[in-house]
Amino acid sequence: MKESKIPVAVLGATGSVGQRFVELLANHPWFEVVELCASDRSAGKKYKDAVNWIMATPIPPQFENMIVKKCETGLMARVLFSGLDSSVAGDIEKMYAEDGCIVISNARNHRFDKDVPLIIPEINYEHLELIKSQKYKGAIVTNPNCSTIGMALALKPLMDNFGIETVNVTTLQAISGAGYPGLSGLDIMDNVVPYIGGEEEKMETEPLKIFGKLKDDSIEYADIKISAQCNRVAVLDGHTENIQIKLKTKAEPKDIIEAWNNFRSAPQELNLPSAPEKPIVYLEQANYPQPRIHRNLGGGMSISVGRLRECSLFDYKFVALSHNTIRGAAGGTILIAELMKAKGYFDEL
Repeated sequence: MKESKIPVAVLGATGSVGQRFVELLANHPWFEVVELCASDRSAGKKYKDAVNWIMATPIPPQFENMIVKKCETGLMARVLFSGLDSSVAGDIEKMYAEDGCIVISNARNHRFDKDVPLIIPEINYEHLELIKSQKYKGAIVTNPNCSTIGMALALKPLMDNFGIETVNVTTLQAISGAGYPGLSGLDIMDNVVPYIGGEEEKMETEPLKIFGKLKDDSIEYADIKISAQCNRVAVLDGHTENIQIKLKTKAEPKDIIEAWNNFRSAPQELNLPSAPEKPIVYLEQANYPQPRIHRNLGGGMSISVGRLRECSLFDYKFVALSHNTIRGAAGGTILIAELMKAKGYFDEL
């Protein structure tokens, strides 16, 4: 007998991240979107009339005439994907968790709550145990910042094999990371904007929780020093990161590349629907990775790494690239939900 799909809802469904959720969930084998929720000005309208659709693919036909709901309690779905703006996400997500829903959020508001896991499925899936100590009838689980995800995935095999003491990173981040409509064309064309509000702080602190150890009902943060500089550039999708690292134990370049190429984790072992076969793809060409060419590797869920070489200030330096709205936002959040289902966290639903 075919297993029925789990009904889910998308919060903030008309925004850029919400649209990516809608696109990626349209034909998902495990989840069925039964509700789309957004602001009061969108509520009551057909989705096609409420949304300014900016994805490269058309609106999935099953959602065109779905009536958008307010972000209120009483939803049919008990698993909610949040693409809400951080200006409203905190209280709304807490409201739904108190109502018994499992909220899997792309927003930053609850990332550093003591009992809320901050998850990259290939890195710290065991942190999901934190939700058992939450006081909600439901739960809140969060996805990290988009620029954090690409860097952390590139660092994970090196952490496991050699240990890392210090990281320096300079990012070249796509304009889609600013949401829609984002920056004015007059600001970004023929320009680099060397400031993204809050981004550097996220990159310097989120990995400490992600790489931390689960101790009872809290996380003991990792002891790594990270310095970040973040820039917005005129690229549509794909965050490029120039990373320098100091290792705890000596490693040869071939050892590092082998660690990247061999890296697999729970999503691959469980054959989750959104999991890329290779989470990390090392590219040998001297001028790779490039966002236009490599951002969609693994359906946008793989990160690409290249240009590994020795560094005169640190031990090594390299370039990492990730798709910021797929792996770094909606796709990464959906992968968390798939992992939770596979690990039995949805069984009571």
